[in-house]
Amino acid sequence: MQHIRIFLIKFIIVSVFLFSCSKEPEITPPVVVKPGTEYLKFNLGSANQLTISQNEKNSYSIKTTGDDPYIMMEGISKPLHQDSVVLTFEYKSTQSIERMQFFFGPTISEDRSVFGPTMSSTSTWKIYSVNLVREINKFSWGKRDDFMRFDFGTKSGIDIEIRDIYFRAMNQSEKEIFEEEEARIKQDETIQKALASYLKEHFSSAITEVKVGSSEVTIVGEYSGEGEFNLCEVFPNDTLVTTTIFKNKIPLDNNSFRITLPRVITKNNLEYDRLLSRWVIVKEDGNDESIDSHARYADIIEPKQSMPPGILMSKKGLGGFFMNSYVDDLDHLGITSITVNIPITAMLYSYPAANTITHTYGNKKYYFSLNYLNHIDNALKLAASKKIVVGAIILVQKAAECADPEIGKILQHPDFTPEGIYTMPNMTTDEGVNCYAAALDFLASRYNRTDNTYGRVHKWIMHNEVDAGLTWTNMGRKPMLNYLDTYLRSMRICHNITRQYDQNSEVMGSFTHSWVEPVELYSSREMLTALQQFSSLEGDFQWGVAYHPYPQDLNEPKTWNDAKATFDPNSPLVTFKNLEVIDHWIKQPENSYKSSVKRTLWLSENGTNSRTYEDKDLMEQAAGFAYAWKKLINLDGIDAIQWHNWIDNRAEFGLRIGLRRFPDDLSDPGGAKPVWYAYQAAGTDKEDEVFEPYKSIIGITNWGEIMHFISP
Repeated sequence: MQHIRIFLIKFIIVSVFLFSCSKEPEITPPVVVKPGTEYLKFNLGSANQLTISQNEKNSYSIKTTGDDPYIMMEGISKPLHQDSVVLTFEYKSTQSIERMQFFFGPTISEDRSVFGPTMSSTSTWKIYSVNLVREINKFSWGKRDDFMRFDFGTKSGIDIEIRDIYFRAMNQSEKEIFEEEEARIKQDETIQKALASYLKEHFSSAITEVKVGSSEVTIVGEYSGEGEFNLCEVFPNDTLVTTTIFKNKIPLDNNSFRITLPRVITKNNLEYDRLLSRWVIVKEDGNDESIDSHARYADIIEPKQSMPPGILMSKKGLGGFFMNSYVDDLDHLGITSITVNIPITAMLYSYPAANTITHTYGNKKYYFSLNYLNHIDNALKLAASKKIVVGAIILVQKAAECADPEIGKILQHPDFTPEGIYTMPNMTTDEGVNCYAAALDFLASRYNRTDNTYGRVHKWIMHNEVDAGLTWTNMGRKPMLNYLDTYLRSMRICHNITRQYDQNSEVMGSFTHSWVEPVELYSSREMLTALQQFSSLEGDFQWGVAYHPYPQDLNEPKTWNDAKATFDPNSPLVTFKNLEVIDHWIKQPENSYKSSVKRTLWLSENGTNSRTYEDKDLMEQAAGFAYAWKKLINLDGIDAIQWHNWIDNRAEFGLRIGLRRFPDDLSDPGGAKPVWYAYQAAGTDKEDEVFEPYKSIIGITNWGEIMHFISP
């Protein structure tokens, strides 16, 4: 894999609350520590995966020894003062800790926790502060004997010194930051309400078609009613539902209209491609302007060339494929689809760095690392030679991890918060839209060529697990419709750009195993339902679903015991146990493309775990796969499964969900596990013979026992 996947975090972060991080400015208003301030003390006996010793009265030395290091504080001896809301301490640390997390006891649970800002590495004493006013009020925390838990990230081997831990009042800069965030939260709530109304609105006017040709855009529609009406353009960085003054209005003279405009315009010194725009009818009534239709994206995009569709030869695939010494598994296992991770910011530069290739988008040049591209090229060329269908997972790294810091500034979403592993692309500025579109245009032009020079991409999986958006596609804590509106713009930009090069290209939304129960802030079904609503109203496009139906507990391979996976449309989760639920959903006409074509459904990331390499654990892992396979081959709404992980990975919190052992395993490095042989047999005439021993583990005598009917 090209990036570290921290799987346990996906499913344990539930309802994390927004925090305000107080970055210490160069000149910080003085903080007056009130007499009688209580310094918090660690409960030394509560340490988990860390060693700790007390140096002085309020000073400690800590060394992390595992991937989940934490320690409890002792209970506070008196109620917290109402103004004491900023947790502050001094520290030294040999490494940066990006995922500082604070739990509010006495009940320790993920929904009573918050992530703090990064604790950067320092060899001299430095102040760390986090404003916890919202959490203190939300949890009614601060009573006598209440305590906290400090979680020091996810890495072992970090030496930390920490002293003088206490709560204080906000300083002036923190008050200003807090007030700005409160204003932003209110603005987000306003947008959420407006989007909800927009989805329910029945407008009297409509745009019925948008066609994008090689040099022109044609918009067709009709309006109804009294007053003056205009056709208006909505750019990707516009918030349609709260816009009150529209620019570049085109007066409409006839109730029915067909307007043809140049495809490329100049916008803030950038050549802008209207392929990315929406169009809306706006009504003027005196000085008031209001939208009088749903906006509409491009329906018809004239392709530059003709590309054949990718044909799935079976349901069997591999997730996170990369070149290594085991690539013959593609043949041995009968693989017909793969996913490949493409973090665009790992190879994108704003300047001609060493060994880069230039790509011009509009009137601006961008640069891509050939060294990085070679790894992707080799994987995709191998896949193309075997007629394997490829899904590219498009990821945007947070600014701190981008190859070029300038690109990081441009593409990190302005509301990104530290708990995020990846960011939602920043589409709030012209520069951000142009940069993001340029990266997608480059990838589409390189991996959709009629000669397959560099290999082929057929599906574009947009980001990762967006229902767990705080962790995997972060743009801060947002109401669901606000978040989805931004995600949909990202999907639409990719769809419209890639359709120029491949008329069969398809974007896919990425979701966890949440269904009705949110994994963090959102559930996958509510997002999918709203995505379908937006698509139907704004011109449907052929998006698919990339679902991750891991077992309820990633450590537990016996998925048939998943209590939260029920055979009901309102099941909390969809795991391997109840694949019938999402199969039923995807086949409903109201969830189909233009109400008639089933959307593609891939199980694009999922696997069962072997707790150890002992025979019992290995057999249970293989039984979990056999159970899942016997279900999905009988569910025609599911098009493919991409098993993840292909090879066990030390970076995945001790999970062993691969088909092969760790490459550095002492007894059998990279060795094929029983699940590898089960995967090989799946779909062949040896399937039932190889699967037979797993029936007794599952507790069945006939595979038909595992299938269930979903009532509407």
